[in-house]
Amino acid sequence: MIDSVKIAIDAMGGDNSPKKIIDGIIHNHKSNKNNFYKIFGDKSEILNYLNNEIDKSYYEIFDTKEKVKSTDSPLEAAKRGKKTSMWLAIESVKKKESDIVISAGNTGALLVISKLNLKMIENIDKPALSALWPNKTDMSVVLDLGANIECSSKNLIDFSIMGASLYKSLYPEKNPNVALLNIGSEELKGNEIIKETFQKLNEIKKKNFDFDGYIEGNEIMDGKVNVIVSDGFTGNVALKTAEGTANFIMDELKLALQGSLISKISSLLNISNLRKFKKRLDPRRYNGAIFIGLDAPVVKSHGGTDFIGFSNSLEVCNKIIMGNLIDKIKSNI
Repeated sequence: MIDSVKIAIDAMGGDNSPKKIIDGIIHNHKSNKNNFYKIFGDKSEILNYLNNEIDKSYYEIFDTKEKVKSTDSPLEAAKRGKKTSMWLAIESVKKKESDIVISAGNTGALLVISKLNLKMIENIDKPALSALWPNKTDMSVVLDLGANIECSSKNLIDFSIMGASLYKSLYPEKNPNVALLNIGSEELKGNEIIKETFQKLNEIKKKNFDFDGYIEGNEIMDGKVNVIVSDGFTGNVALKTAEGTANFIMDELKLALQGSLISKISSLLNISNLRKFKKRLDPRRYNGAIFIGLDAPVVKSHGGTDFIGFSNSLEVCNKIIMGNLIDKIKSNI
């Protein structure tokens, strides 16, 4: 049994950091005393924002003035050196001093530096970027969201196993059921790789999930499946489309409610339902993409999220470790 989850945190990545990061840590600590925060960044700034809000027994600061910039290419970030807050946080996991690493910084840099420091899980060829998506009943895990533009059938099968393991780690009381994102639900639809993957997933006897065949883009949020698998190109387009649609709905709703007097009265009468609707679409609830396939989990918080969103990502970190994600993947792959 894990006594506490040691989270390595790149405090200098993302917008408004390190203030946002430290505020997120403080907020997370209020509801979860099972996390130990290993904070990498400018110590003087970090202490200024911590302001004795957390007992010193719950955190440790590793002072570094260097950081990966949002404008750095992955190669530039790697060359920037081993003294950046991102590199040192990942290295902490490599040395088994931390259980998991999280950063709100440069995504490409995080993936490259993680691959330079951490080994792949045996028998997995490519890591995948996964995230949580809301559906009508609860949440789904979707992967790959951009780490791999081209995938073989083996890669997609690996993603299915890893995605199911992630879902089971986050929601241990539920059973994962997997579907392949495709242009139709019929067996003959799709390219040769996805059709080959379909056949192989139907034939594999030892699996840690139920296979539900294909799912189309307009069914992603129906809640009939909870693990959705695709190549990184398709998954990234689907993610950006969903994000754009959610933002469009929220913006149009705000405009409609700010219109006539009748609209304003109607919004007041329905304020409870509107709050529920807003909470359902709040991207902060689903913040935290997970880079899986390496021998330690790496979490990417959205760079533009606020401290609430970052706090939610820290909670995802806790669930991943408490749910023994890496062991689940190794036992099923």
